[in-house]
Amino acid sequence: MHIPNMDGIQSYSLFGESRHLPDVLHCETIAARSVLHGWELAPHRHLRLHQLLLIESGSGSAHLDGDRQALFAGALINVPPGHVHAFRFQPHTQGWVTTLADEFMDQLFVHVGDVRRDLARPAIVRADPWIRQTMGQIWQEFSGRSKARALVLRGLSACLLGWTARAMAQNAPAEGPVHAPAHMSTHAPAAMPASTPAPGSDLLQRLQALIEAHFAQHWRVADYARALCVSPTHLSRVARAGTGVSALRLIEARRMREARRNLAYTHLSIATIADTLGYTDPAYFSRAFTRDAGLSPRSFRAQVSAPGPGQPPGKSAKRACPGSS
Repeated sequence: MHIPNMDGIQSYSLFGESRHLPDVLHCETIAARSVLHGWELAPHRHLRLHQLLLIESGSGSAHLDGDRQALFAGALINVPPGHVHAFRFQPHTQGWVTTLADEFMDQLFVHVGDVRRDLARPAIVRADPWIRQTMGQIWQEFSGRSKARALVLRGLSACLLGWTARAMAQNAPAEGPVHAPAHMSTHAPAAMPASTPAPGSDLLQRLQALIEAHFAQHWRVADYARALCVSPTHLSRVARAGTGVSALRLIEARRMREARRNLAYTHLSIATIADTLGYTDPAYFSRAFTRDAGLSPRSFRAQVSAPGPGQPPGKSAKRACPGSS
């Protein structure tokens, strides 16, 4: 599997929907997407999505930020937002992929300590029975339309993330970085030891924590750099190396994510939302939002407020997570 240089890495929205706030989560079988691409998924990243993959049977290889590892039955793969990943599965490999959007993760990781930071690194660990059971339950709930579906999916997602954080804390990668089998050889560089952190990863984590704390105060890149005792140039270089985007883009993306949540889940005016996010000029906020989302704040709010499938006309989607039952 050839890994191109970082400028050629594609960024995808997995849900494949026009709505910016899709279902509570997305769950599909590994085969559903892989079989369409010859069981090989080229290097790409998801800037706003967190993925968890579980291999129930079969094998393959994975590239996580250039670190090549073998996949095996029972492997759990944690892929945080922004991390480049690629997979090659043996034909007929079975398992699931659960994908969680940033908006949902923001709601979930409130008053839970350092769990979000712990899950912010890619990893492959052996799934324990709780993880395998929870992933199967998520697939069943996601595929159905039972009463309280959204509530159950929220709870199962929290359990899955919690079990994953525990597995990552308790277990070194079960197999460690290895060369793929001969019949799956690649042109990628030799894998780094899994225990070796990527250069700048600690700085990037501290930047992300600061963004979470100060995104509404309209801090500039220079402000974050000063707080981290580095130059703005170095900070942006580390951000781009770790996520594929600049520090400025990371900051803007967090503000825009909060803007989307406020537009979808509250009745605050657009001017008020702009002010709470540090924009003194609502028109400037609208232009920034339109660049990010591809439509204006007003159009976005109208879109997410429109009745979904099976929802009677006139019933507002605000204050409810899309896909709720």
